[in-house]
Amino acid sequence: MRKALTAGLTGVLLTASAAVAAAAPVRLALPAPTGPYAVGSTELHLVDSGRADPWVAGTTRELMVTVRYPARPGGGPKAPYLTPGAAGPVAGQDANLLGIPADRLDYTFPTHARTGAPAVGGPRPVVLYSPSAQFPRSVGTAQLEQLASEGYVTVAVDHTHEPAAVEFPGGRVEPQVRPPAGAGKQLIATRVADIRFVLGELEVLARGGNPDAERRELPAGLSLDLTRVGMFGHSAGGFTTGETMVADRRIDAGADLDGSMAYSQRDRDFGRVVTEGLDRPFLLMSAGNHSAASDASWQEFLRNQRGWIRELRVPDGEHFSYTDYQVLLPQLGLDPAAVAPYIGTVDAERSFATQRTALGAFFCRYLARG
Repeated sequence: MRKALTAGLTGVLLTASAAVAAAAPVRLALPAPTGPYAVGSTELHLVDSGRADPWVAGTTRELMVTVRYPARPGGGPKAPYLTPGAAGPVAGQDANLLGIPADRLDYTFPTHARTGAPAVGGPRPVVLYSPSAQFPRSVGTAQLEQLASEGYVTVAVDHTHEPAAVEFPGGRVEPQVRPPAGAGKQLIATRVADIRFVLGELEVLARGGNPDAERRELPAGLSLDLTRVGMFGHSAGGFTTGETMVADRRIDAGADLDGSMAYSQRDRDFGRVVTEGLDRPFLLMSAGNHSAASDASWQEFLRNQRGWIRELRVPDGEHFSYTDYQVLLPQLGLDPAAVAPYIGTVDAERSFATQRTALGAFFCRYLARG
């Protein structure tokens, strides 16, 4: 996992603090999805009653996921980027680094998905999303809304206790818990177990059941085709994608967005996906100076991969170009030189269009009926 993983946004905020004036909250917005469908959204609270949480002793593993889907026009209110309970801690943390009031940053801005909107009929292929370590599931919202507008049901997973905050029903907020040093293998193993559990809960949903712990009402017409499942993730989420595919054949195609697949590059301590390869299609997307030419784990993976493989790179992007920060950070009015190490110098609109096209074509090719 790349060094920018733990220092990325923190570094941006620290270096840019002098360039931001304390004023009214910034009116943030994501690019509108361009597919033929409107987008609906619902959240699921999933409880893995048979598994202890590895980061908080004496508790059961619980997850929050956001399900987005092709929807009929209209529906409920637009879903917020982050729920109030999660947005508050994140805004407070970031504002402290910026030296500005917390209300300068409003992370509850509306997305393009409408809460609880009726789904378009017909079983839809599913795409799972795992974010980078220590970041919430919201950081892939623009990519996920785009895929939902193209006809997929997308499922974004929060790996509880990694992000600054995860809000559960009733307003309960679970904070970040730093794993002990050297716990990289446990972190990835926990993430893989999270995804495999979510897949099982989606099977309940596909059979007409309701896996939500509170049994909250599901959107009308929501239907999943679990014979067509893809997954992608950013950074540690890309590593998680590969490791999950090794362990679970229910995933048909995967993509790694700028994530190394090594626990230690120096010691050549790689994941199973690297040493064993896959017999299913896999897309590698990188940015800046990261590519197979510089990443030994990618080099080894390419040697062992037996399925379709392609590597794409955005040379003037950077690590966080593959998250919503690519389009959100420029809206803050920061000095471009301060954010370039994190989102590069690439035009944000062009960068997102490249990602949108590549992911859409990849999943269309391998998840569409044919």
